Amino acid sequence: MLTNVSFQWPDIHNLCNMQIPDLLIRKYNVPVPRYTSYPTVPLWENNIPSSDDWLKQVKKTFNESNADQGISLYIHLPYCESLCTYCACNTRITKNHHVERPYIESLLKEWDTYLCAFGDMPVIRELHLGGGTPTFFSAENLRYLIEGILSSSRLHSRYTFSFEGHPNNTGYGHLKTLYELGFRRVSYGVQDLDLKVQETINRVQPYENVVRATEDARRLGYDSVNFDLVYGLPFQSQESVRNTVEKVLALRPERIAYYSYAHVPWKRPGQRAYTEEDLPSDSTKRELYELGKMLLTDQGYVDVGMDHFALPGDGLYKACQNKTMHRNFMGYTEAATDLLIGLGTSAISDAGYAYAQNNKKVENYQREIETGKLALEKGHLLSEDDLEIRRKILDISCRGELSWKSDAPDLSVQTELNTMAEEGLIEWSSEGFKVTRLGMAFLRNICSVFDQRMRRKQNSDQPLFSKAI
Repeated sequence: MLTNVSFQWPDIHNLCNMQIPDLLIRKYNVPVPRYTSYPTVPLWENNIPSSDDWLKQVKKTFNESNADQGISLYIHLPYCESLCTYCACNTRITKNHHVERPYIESLLKEWDTYLCAFGDMPVIRELHLGGGTPTFFSAENLRYLIEGILSSSRLHSRYTFSFEGHPNNTGYGHLKTLYELGFRRVSYGVQDLDLKVQETINRVQPYENVVRATEDARRLGYDSVNFDLVYGLPFQSQESVRNTVEKVLALRPERIAYYSYAHVPWKRPGQRAYTEEDLPSDSTKRELYELGKMLLTDQGYVDVGMDHFALPGDGLYKACQNKTMHRNFMGYTEAATDLLIGLGTSAISDAGYAYAQNNKKVENYQREIETGKLALEKGHLLSEDDLEIRRKILDISCRGELSWKSDAPDLSVQTELNTMAEEGLIEWSSEGFKVTRLGMAFLRNICSVFDQRMRRKQNSDQPLFSKAI
C-alpha cells in the first residue's frame, strides 16, 4: 500500500473547473503514445522469425490462461463507403458490398488456423467488432461471421460482446441480429455534431440518426451505449463543442470516449484536406477538452482513464473502482485476458509474451490466408524489461497508481517524477505514487516517463506519435 496519499482514483467529486496552467500544456504537449501496448507498435523489433514461432507463443499463453480467464477476440472489418478525413484507422473505401462474404471467409479461415494451434476449445471472454465500419456489412453476413466463430467456442460466464456502429447506417436489423447473438454494448462514432466541422472531416451525420440508433439499441435491450467524441477537429469552437456535448448528454450514453484529434498528415494524407491553420491552437484545444469534461462531470460522468468517461452504473466504471480495468489494443476493457487474438487485415494480437500484426492491405491479407498461412506483417517478442515496463504502464493507465515493489526507479526517472510531484501531477512516497486530479490530464506523459524505447527514438526527424494534448 502507498503511504501519505489520500486521493482515491477516480474521484466522483473531482474538480470539474480545474484550470490547467498554460506552462504545463506547453511543456507536455509533445508526441507520446496512447499506450494500448508496450512497446508501442512503431518501436517493435520484429524479432519473431515466423508464423510457427508466433503460434508457439499463442499456444503457451492459451494453455496458461484459457480455462480461467478465457481469451479476447478482436475482428477488424475495414470497409467504409466514404473516407472520414480525420480518421487514422486502417480502412478500405468502397461501395461494393460484394466484398463482404469473401472477406468473412478469410476471417473464418484465419480463425481455423488459431483453433488448430490452441488444441482445445477457446473460452471467449470478450469479442469486439471494430473497423472501418462493421455496419458496412449486412446483418445477415454479420450473423454468418459470429455464428462461425461461436460454433467452435465456449462462452465465459461473464462474456461481453461489443461492436462499433456508424449512426447513419446502423439499422434496426443490425442491432437486433447482434443482440440475438449476445451483443450488449454498441459504440457509435459521433465525433462532432456541428455541420461545418462534419463537412470538413467528411463525416456528415444528422443528430436525428444518432437519436434513432441510440433509441433502437435501448429498445432492444443493449445495456451500454458508448459515444466517441473528438476534440481538436478543424473549425471546432467552444460554442460548437458545448452544443455537441449538450445534445449528447440529452441521450445519456453509459460511456463517452472523448478523444484528442491526432493530426498526422504524414501518415494519413486525407488530413491534408485542411491545414493546421484550421485547427484549434494548443491552448484552445485544451480549453475544448476542459469544457467537455466539465459538462460531462457536471452530469455525473466519471473520468476513468485516458479519454474515457462512464456513468457509475456502467461496467467500465465498476471495473475501474474494483481495479480490474485493463487496457489493450481494443482500448479500455472491463477485464484482463492474457491472450487477445486479432483477426482481419491490420489486426493486432497480444499473446502476453509477444505481439503480432496482420498485413495492412486487404488483398495481401486474403492471399496469404487463402494459402493456409497466417498473414503476419510484423511482431515483437517482449524482453524481461519490456514485461516489467508494461506492468508499470498498465498500473498507471488503468489504476492511476504505481508501487515500486522490489525495485525503485533509476535516478533519471526519479528526477522526472520529482518534477511531476512538484507540478501537482502525482503524489508520491518512497513506496510509489498515485496520479492526482490534475495529473489525469497528463496520463500519457506520466506513462512515458518509463518508456525506454521511445526515449531512444526521440531524436527521430519524423514524429512517431500524435501530441498528448
